Amino acid sequence: MLRIAIQTKGRLHEETMQLLAETGIKLEQSKRLLLIPARNFPIEILFLRDDDIPQSVADGVADIGIVGENEYAEKQKNVRIAKRLGFSRCRLSLAIPKEEEYDGMAWFEGKVIATSYPGILRDYLDKQGIRADIHVITGSVEIAPGIGLADAIFDIVSSGSTLVTNHLKEVEVVMQSEAVLIANPHLSEEKLAILDELLFRMEAVQQAEGKKYVLLNLPTVNLDQVIEILPGMKSPTIMPLAKEGWSSLHVVVDEKRFWDIIGKLKALGAESILVMPIEKMIP
Repeated sequence: MLRIAIQTKGRLHEETMQLLAETGIKLEQSKRLLLIPARNFPIEILFLRDDDIPQSVADGVADIGIVGENEYAEKQKNVRIAKRLGFSRCRLSLAIPKEEEYDGMAWFEGKVIATSYPGILRDYLDKQGIRADIHVITGSVEIAPGIGLADAIFDIVSSGSTLVTNHLKEVEVVMQSEAVLIANPHLSEEKLAILDELLFRMEAVQQAEGKKYVLLNLPTVNLDQVIEILPGMKSPTIMPLAKEGWSSLHVVVDEKRFWDIIGKLKALGAESILVMPIEKMIP
């Protein structure tokens, strides 16, 4: 049995639960909110605060965990990143009151900076040769300048709307972050085998993201031109139709690119274009 720690609530929790569902893992319905086993896979879910997950994985309380890269970098525990998951993207940035004139990192010299990530911030300031006081706050960091607690903040930024609401402006991006799957470096062979199967399933889900399965009919003489416009991951599937001189083409494409070239396909005689979602792709 493999134990995975995930965040108790929030956007990372929701996206993690969606990923697990897409990998086919079905959880037991239980009133025990701390630990829930899966019905059809040798895994159990341990719900924790996000900042407790790196320590829990390092100590072996959980075998693996899904956490923001920012927490992984801040805690500096003895765990390894087994996979980058590509969701819950954000950044860690320095922000100052919007009315302040900003002329570079020298602005922060001698200032007080409020943050929940003192380790990352201190390392960054040291590399920049900046001496500043770090005031550690565990929540609502963005209000610190407004109440006179700090001159600036260092915090997570997603859309930036929270900064705007608190009359702040982002001036330096220190690191990019996304959800990562971390693992204890001393897992048994049995647990490593379960982890490999879980990673395989996650990869299949990720491969399908943003991809569409496209079927279309077109004059056979235009096949080469259409293939140049609409390449797939490998050579597309081409089948002759009962109507002489016509073929059916099946291909996997990025959805965003498909809409850009739909006019070109139609100009080459493509018709009966069918676009279908892809749930999984096995590499």
